[in-house]
Amino acid sequence: MGNDETIQYIKGKIKEASSSERMINLFHCLNELNDHSLVEDIQSFLSAGTLSEAQLSPGQWSALVFVLLTSDQSLDVFDLKKYIRSHDALLRLRPVMEESHTTWVNNCGLTEQSCTTLASILCKDSSKLRSLDLSDNHIGDIGVTELCSGLKNPNCSLETLRLQSCRITEEGCAALASALTSNLSHLKQLDLCSNKLGDKGAKQISDLLRNPHCRLQSLRLKSCSITADGCSALASVLALNPSHLIQLDLDNNKLGDSGVKQISALLRNPDCKLQTLGLSDCGVTGEGYAALASALKSNPSHLEELDLRGNDPGHSEVKLLTDSLKDPAYKLQRLRLLSSDAADEALVYLTSVLGGNPLLLTELDLSGKIPGDSGVKQFCPLLEDSHCRLTTIKLVFIFICSAVE
Repeated sequence: MGNDETIQYIKGKIKEASSSERMINLFHCLNELNDHSLVEDIQSFLSAGTLSEAQLSPGQWSALVFVLLTSDQSLDVFDLKKYIRSHDALLRLRPVMEESHTTWVNNCGLTEQSCTTLASILCKDSSKLRSLDLSDNHIGDIGVTELCSGLKNPNCSLETLRLQSCRITEEGCAALASALTSNLSHLKQLDLCSNKLGDKGAKQISDLLRNPHCRLQSLRLKSCSITADGCSALASVLALNPSHLIQLDLDNNKLGDSGVKQISALLRNPDCKLQTLGLSDCGVTGEGYAALASALKSNPSHLEELDLRGNDPGHSEVKLLTDSLKDPAYKLQRLRLLSSDAADEALVYLTSVLGGNPLLLTELDLSGKIPGDSGVKQFCPLLEDSHCRLTTIKLVFIFICSAVE
C-alpha cells in the first residue's frame, strides 16, 4: 500500500474513531506520513475566526478535537460559542468538554438531547466538570430532568450550575431539587433566574436548602414569579440552616412588604452570613424598608451589598437605611436605591460636593459649588429618580448655556 492509500485509509479510520485516544493516535500517524491537511484546514479557520460559520466535514471535526486536545492552550474553560452553536457540535466536541473544568454552552440552541449528553459527562468516573452554564437554552422541564440523571450521580462534583432562562417550571424544579438533594456536597452556586418557578418552585428549593449537607453559597432566583408565600418558605428554612449562603438574589419578584419582612427576620439571625441581597423591583414600600433597617441595626456585621432599586419607599425610611452607611459597625458597603447607574453616579457626585446625602434633602443649594454645564449634567440623572424629593434647587453664580436641558 502506497503513502497516498495509507493516508486515505487512516482518514477513513479517523471518521470511525470511537474514542479520543484512538483518534489522536491516528492523527499522529498522519503526521508521521507528512499529511497535515485536516489540521491545517482547522488552523486556518481558527486563525481567521470563521470557525463558527464553517460547515465542517467529519474529518475536519476530528481534526478540531485533535487540535484542541493537543494544543498548548489550557482546556480549563470550554466555550461552545467559539465554535458552532448546535447540538451536533456539542456531540462532536464532547472529548474536549470531558477535559474541561468549566463549560459554557449558554445561548447555543441546545435541546433535551443535549442535556442527556451533558448528564453522561457528569456521570463519568473522575468527572472534571466543576462549572456548567446552560442559560438561555429552551431545554424546559424535560431537559432539566435529563440533566438530573448526571447531577445525582456520585461521580458528579459540579460546584456551579447556571440555568437562567431555560423555560423551567415547578415540575422541572422539583426534579432538580430532588437530584441535588441526593448529591449536595459540592454545589456552591445555583442560578435559576427568569424561570417560571412560582411559589411551589421556591418551596422545592427550600426543601433543598433544608438538607444539612447543603453547601450552597449563592442562590439566584431573579424573575421567578415568587410571591411573599414562596419568600416565607425560603426565609424560614434559611433561618434554620443559614451558615453557608452568602448571596441571595430575589430581584423582580412580587414579594411586597410581607415578603421583605420575612427576609428581615432572617437577617436578624446571628448565624446569618448573607453578604449580598437583591430585592430590586419587589414592590417594597416604606414599611419594608423600615423592617430592613431595623434588622440591619440588630445584626450589622455581615451584609455588604443591598439592592433595592425599583421600589417606592417613604423619605424617612430611606434615611433609616442610608444612615446605616455612616455607622462603622455596619459592613454595608453598597446600598443601591436608584433606578439607573447614571443616577447612582449623580448621587456620588452630589454627595462629594455637598458632604452629605442629597436624597435626604428637599432643598438643594449648589450656588458656586459646581463648574457650569459639566457639573449640572452630572447631577441631572438624579432628578429623574423617584427617590429624589428635591423641591427647590439654587444655582446662583453657575454659568449654564442652552446645551443643558
